[in-house]
Amino acid sequence: MDLHPCECGEGSFERASSLVASGDDLIRVYRGSCERCGKGREFRFRLPELPLPAAGEVEFGDDRPSELLDPGEWMHVADEHARREPATRRDLGIARAAMFEILKFMAPGDEAVPEEAFTSARGRQVRDAEPGRFRRARLEAVLGTYDELLSGIG
Repeated sequence: MDLHPCECGEGSFERASSLVASGDDLIRVYRGSCERCGKGREFRFRLPELPLPAAGEVEFGDDRPSELLDPGEWMHVADEHARREPATRRDLGIARAAMFEILKFMAPGDEAVPEEAFTSARGRQVRDAEPGRFRRARLEAVLGTYDELLSGIG
């Protein structure tokens, strides 16, 4: 939600959440007002049918590519959490889960995330700054590094 600011440019807003049914789906709805201009904001997230992850593990969505963030935005999330000092288990878990989200945009056999997957200005900016970061081999190497770091944190 913070990655998608209000039209006035403000990213944060005080929010309340609720759970609603929409057909066979459960939807988590977040509503609130922009802290700068007061405009109402609402975000809706379809909850996956998958069971909840094990305690302490971080997962986003199901096995389909994200409908909310593009691969560049997920890389931004991974970078923001992996660079925090000191890195906590939760920060590294979020970075790791974000890398899995990026991989979901690739079909089996793809060597890199397809260009058309980058649908936001921020996502394209992250990709354009270093396109090699979106190659399968590099994504999997970074994912392995996060796994190693997590295994070293109690």
